Amino acid sequence: MTTPVPFDDAIAQFDPVIGLEVHVELGTRTKMFCGCPTDFGAEPNTQVCPVCLGLPGSLPVANAKAIESIIRIGLALNCDIVEWCRMARKNYFYPDMPKDYQVSQYDEPICINGYLDVTVATDDGPQVFRVEIERVHMEEDTGKLTHAGGATGRIHGADYSLVDYNRAGIPLVEIVTKPVVGTGALAPIVARAYVTELRDIMRALGVSDVKMEEGSLRCDANVSLHHAGEPWGTRSETKNVNSLRSVERAVRSEIERQAGVLLSGGRVVQETRHFHEDTGVTTPGRSKEHAEDYRYFPEPDLVPIAPSREWVDELRATLPEQPSARRARLAQAWGISDFDMQALINAGVLDVVEESIAAGVSPEAARKWWAGELTRVANEQGVEVTALSVTHADILRIEELIASGSINDKLARQVFEGVLAGEGTPDEVVASRGLAVVSDDGALLAAIDEALAAQPDVAEKIRGGKVQAAGAIVGAVMKSTRGQADAAKVRALLLERLGISE
Repeated sequence: MTTPVPFDDAIAQFDPVIGLEVHVELGTRTKMFCGCPTDFGAEPNTQVCPVCLGLPGSLPVANAKAIESIIRIGLALNCDIVEWCRMARKNYFYPDMPKDYQVSQYDEPICINGYLDVTVATDDGPQVFRVEIERVHMEEDTGKLTHAGGATGRIHGADYSLVDYNRAGIPLVEIVTKPVVGTGALAPIVARAYVTELRDIMRALGVSDVKMEEGSLRCDANVSLHHAGEPWGTRSETKNVNSLRSVERAVRSEIERQAGVLLSGGRVVQETRHFHEDTGVTTPGRSKEHAEDYRYFPEPDLVPIAPSREWVDELRATLPEQPSARRARLAQAWGISDFDMQALINAGVLDVVEESIAAGVSPEAARKWWAGELTRVANEQGVEVTALSVTHADILRIEELIASGSINDKLARQVFEGVLAGEGTPDEVVASRGLAVVSDDGALLAAIDEALAAQPDVAEKIRGGKVQAAGAIVGAVMKSTRGQADAAKVRALLLERLGISE
């Protein structure tokens, strides 16, 4: 087994070339060529019919909504929309393909020659890379195989396999880049940034839920290495990478592996590979077929697709604001940095933050609660942050209670806890839990006197000029009031009590 080369050493000796093939399952109600539903998680083999099972005599009919969606995707990716194209049969045998061929597009894709600009952070500031897109084409998804027994969940070593055809025939879009060069050490990061931006565009278009964990978005990552000035090397294709983090890790792993092969005098083999989440490495799959191996020919049961220029222009008018433009606009309006904006995106809270701000919450408060406390709670519960029962009105009211001095930030977290537990509105939670800030001077002075009596040595230190020792008394008062005192006010009353002025 070849020993991988450390990434920095690999990049010092080789230039990487990457290419990305991203599959997006469209969110249509029915499949690509039949009326079967596309609900995720249904009982196996309950969403099937003669068409998607490939039974003799069944005839497909193209899903108009799917064609509309792919044209909108192509337009959002700056592609040319062709005036005429057709489907083809891609012939190969695999148990999850009931027809023994996949209806796809070969030499006549519907969208061609696009691009997507992605921005990555570098030590020298943000850097923009243009990823050119060769084609966006439509096809049908395959079924799903589950390999039972064995330790890896893959076919090798399994005792038997189960097949579910519910997914077979779901509309699938494949977005294929041209080779991406000149990324150097940033190749893994550029790959991740591209798939991230692509996911955000699909979500903005409303054409897919792009849930990588459910297979709605899957990425095949191609990697090759070559010495500067020499022809490109042989590429490998890491299949079905299903998280953004794994896209970056898979590209990095392949660069390290291929460098090890080449530096040991070996030859990189053109093949598909599998990425292992647990180890962060790739292992061989099968030798990579060439186009002629699939024996493509035009699909005889489907008519060509010829979108009119008028229809394409109508669809162009439906495109939403590009995610990158929206982020730039919001960052400027909210007065936040690119780093802060990326933190909101990573937490998946950009939309709800924008909604809270529109509801009257300050940008700072909306970011603080959604990206902080509420994200923490969502992670603990294993749900999306948007699934939490807190409303924008709840956040606005809690901020009003903080501004009025009724509660502080620490108590606000308990208010959120009560609201999320279904204990009522923020005001009702404050009342039922007794969370109001203790602001009565008499009560606070009594708590201060009690703390001073318990720590006379600290009192002497403060009187002797060590004002920083006041923190111990303030802490004791905060504890005795269950955090419901204003710490700044306690400190001021304490120093006044001891006759200390600052």
